[in-house]
Amino acid sequence: MVKTAQKIEINPIHPQKRLIQKVVDLLESDGVLVYPTDTIYGLGCDLFSSKGIRKVLNLKKRDHRKPMSFICSDLKHISEFAVISNQAYRTMKRLLPGPYTFVLEATHGTPRKLLGKRQTVGIRIPDHPICLAIVKELGHPIISTSANISNEESLYTPENILEALGSEVDLVIDAGTLSSEPSSVVDLTGKIPRVLRKGKGDVQEFDVDS
Repeated sequence: MVKTAQKIEINPIHPQKRLIQKVVDLLESDGVLVYPTDTIYGLGCDLFSSKGIRKVLNLKKRDHRKPMSFICSDLKHISEFAVISNQAYRTMKRLLPGPYTFVLEATHGTPRKLLGKRQTVGIRIPDHPICLAIVKELGHPIISTSANISNEESLYTPENILEALGSEVDLVIDAGTLSSEPSSVVDLTGKIPRVLRKGKGDVQEFDVDS
């Protein structure tokens, strides 16, 4: 019999603590889940779960040499895993939580298997109570990648996610149909911010032509 992921609904405004704890228990057991963000559904696991990361990479059919992003709970949390210049701090403080992924130089606190050749990492603080509650209760970040197979169309409804990935993930958090637009990706490793992907977050203030 083919395994099918469990699906649960969590209040998107006031996440129930018992349900958040259920998700955290799963993550602490190397589980993989699909969760809502302020853009599209995310696919992830505990940042420090080697087994979970391996599951995510295999499910995505993703090049293991490509860097991965993860969700932090706040700016102080980010400093444990990435180098933040004064300029980068001001930018992120103004725009986060929000629909952005910021690329920063990684610190030694980031597991090496998450880093690409440039030793950088993508950081997210989505404006969504559910994923932030999960990260805060867990105590450290969760992997954040789109809930789909690499180079295939993203999935925006729990029904489509269960159909496509239900046998590969352990849990799907149902938040209804989400945006079809991913986060904007901005590289803050240089002196001038560089837009790598235009998404839901407004990037007009940045040098989009660089």
